[in-house]
Amino acid sequence: MTASPPDGKDPGWLGWSIDAYAPDEMARRVETVGLAKAHQDTLVTFALAVVAGAFVALGSAFSTVAMADTGLAYSLTRLLGGMAFSLGLVLVVVAGAELFTSNNLLVMAWASRKIPLRRVLRNWGIVYVGNFVGVAITAVLLFATGHGAFGDHAVAAQAVATAATKVSRTFPEAVAVGILGNALVCLAVWIAFSARSTVDKIAAIMLPMTALIAFEFDHVVANMHYLATGLLLVHGAPEVIEASGRSSAAATITPAAALANLPPVTLGNLIGGGLLVAAVYWFVYLRPPHRPHLRRPHVRAQRRARGDEGVAGERRAGGS
Repeated sequence: MTASPPDGKDPGWLGWSIDAYAPDEMARRVETVGLAKAHQDTLVTFALAVVAGAFVALGSAFSTVAMADTGLAYSLTRLLGGMAFSLGLVLVVVAGAELFTSNNLLVMAWASRKIPLRRVLRNWGIVYVGNFVGVAITAVLLFATGHGAFGDHAVAAQAVATAATKVSRTFPEAVAVGILGNALVCLAVWIAFSARSTVDKIAAIMLPMTALIAFEFDHVVANMHYLATGLLLVHGAPEVIEASGRSSAAATITPAAALANLPPVTLGNLIGGGLLVAAVYWFVYLRPPHRPHLRRPHVRAQRRARGDEGVAGERRAGGS
């Protein structure tokens, strides 16, 4: 709601509002941001992508710690892990970074013909590589802290279990969880575009990200971290793996299996974010209207008002 203006003045009299942006306004904001991202300097884009990879890796690691040996029911453990996982996207959105999965929303600016396809693909390519670099650096740094041994090796047990789950998926399963996973990520970012404050953005992000982990859906950048952590533990700290009691699961985590997981999840993420979210909202709010009955109500009202003003002007001109 907005502050009530005195004497019926314009609601913007205080210069601020706590109303959320309406969906059609959100769509235009996403389109504008997409245009800026597509034309951003290459080095700046890459640097922000590395930062985003680090942010998501921190959120993924936080989630792993939160779910390690909680003693709680499965559902409550996943809920707790999802809330912790939200850290990654909160940092990306609030601090500012370039994340491959959320950048699938560039489809909206492309569909409006504001940017060419080559600009979209360029952005995605740079950001994907940058995210991978950021994840790799953060995973190595976390491994160097010995965090796998935390909680009497409970963190290592959880990390190995997560990585083993990722590599065990078939291609169709990985695509499916990728579709649903990035649909939630892009919905979180979409809702965040309705926000006017940092608190609003954090609140908007929390539930979709919690649901992603609760449902065990996949996010390719998070998977980069989970798989990198699993590989580092398996090949760099076998004694930790043995102490965690996850030796059999660890045997399934190989470099080949880890690399095989990324393409289907990436494909699923592209479909979930680019098609199910970006394309749908572009169709609803930004698509050029082809038939009069498809025009948005406020557009029709504005045109009627302009028509009435035109008629009134003609009458005044005729009477003078």
